[in-house]
Amino acid sequence: MENNLIIGINEKPKSVLKWVILSLQHVFAMFGATVLVPLITGLSVGVALVASGVGTLIYIASTKGKVPVYLGSSFAYIGAIILAGSVNGFSSAYVGLMVVGIIYVIVATIIKYTGNAWIKWLLPPVVVGPVIITIGLSLANVAISSAGFNGESGWQVPVVAIISFLTVVLVGILGKGFFRIVPFLFAIVVGYIFSIIFGLVALDSVFTGYSFLQIPDFQFPFISYDLDFDAILMFAPIAFVTIAEHIGDHTVLGEITGNDFITDPGLENTLKGDGIATFVSGLIGGPANTTYGENTGVVAMTKVGSVYVIGLAAIFAISLGFFGYVQAFINSIPWAVIGGMTIVLYGLIAGNGVKVLVRARVDLSDMRNLIIVATMLVIGLGGAKIPVNDAISIEGMSLAIIVGVGLHLLFKLFNYLGLSNQL
Repeated sequence: MENNLIIGINEKPKSVLKWVILSLQHVFAMFGATVLVPLITGLSVGVALVASGVGTLIYIASTKGKVPVYLGSSFAYIGAIILAGSVNGFSSAYVGLMVVGIIYVIVATIIKYTGNAWIKWLLPPVVVGPVIITIGLSLANVAISSAGFNGESGWQVPVVAIISFLTVVLVGILGKGFFRIVPFLFAIVVGYIFSIIFGLVALDSVFTGYSFLQIPDFQFPFISYDLDFDAILMFAPIAFVTIAEHIGDHTVLGEITGNDFITDPGLENTLKGDGIATFVSGLIGGPANTTYGENTGVVAMTKVGSVYVIGLAAIFAISLGFFGYVQAFINSIPWAVIGGMTIVLYGLIAGNGVKVLVRARVDLSDMRNLIIVATMLVIGLGGAKIPVNDAISIEGMSLAIIVGVGLHLLFKLFNYLGLSNQL
């Protein structure tokens, strides 16, 4: 059933030019957010673009071309990547991301034989919502510091940050059609121009050391890095939250296209594709992949759900990863610009957590729900940590997830024992 689409999922656009234009829309939609993750974390922009395109093609193959989904860089793992990179080096982050991919595949295999109801039971909105809020707000200090609002920068940095911030806000609110879904791309351009004016970018050195075409800075285990398993406990719990987001994204896309993707090709196949894509990305030194709401927005706007369009967009993304001048420009974007954008971005992530609670009509007058939400927020944002060894600890959102699920199961046990009236 594809009555909601002008071009169906397995249809090709009638002309090559139309095909190219429709695919480029998806490239523009994913580009700003996909490159922002490596910019913030310190990973390679070129590798992230290649991983995004390759991951999308892997996903298409895993779902037998039945779902028009584009995979881009995930924001959920930014904090874990930064922390792991600063403590142990990026090798532990790469291993952590590969483990996340393996978890996806394991869950997909379990779902194949048991169904997916247990995920919703284990991770209800009252747990998922606070985790997403924590993901956004835990990075607030990074945004403030980058934007120069910590009193340690000259006037140019906060001014450029404010301009970038306002660009995101104005385009996001006043933009029409396609322009409304790429506010971060506009913010990069506008913020960059003002960075040049205020002397934050030296144009004569932007392309120094880069060639027009060059191989991205791929990383490979035992060649570029050794396997470091110290950060696994930091990354693994987050996987279950992004799995919950994965289910939500496919449900929304199904409503847009008139298809039930949870049933066909089945959650076991969509999760498997997402997981393998993340594993490959971590293997070569890229960030985690995730289904992109920006591109789902393009499908909703254009009513074009063609997997062929998504596939060509993935090929374009892979090609961009080999353009050295594109990487040079992205790497030269000042932190002032990124800071201005991330004030909105991290707030939007936190806001999505609130939306999860509101949409599910979580009753916060119920003391059990209130205890779960309150405890998770304090644990996730208060700096709580449980040392695992001398190098790594379970902390932040990872610890918040464990505490939230633990409380949820505890209250389920109370209910089973007939003690729920005591709370």
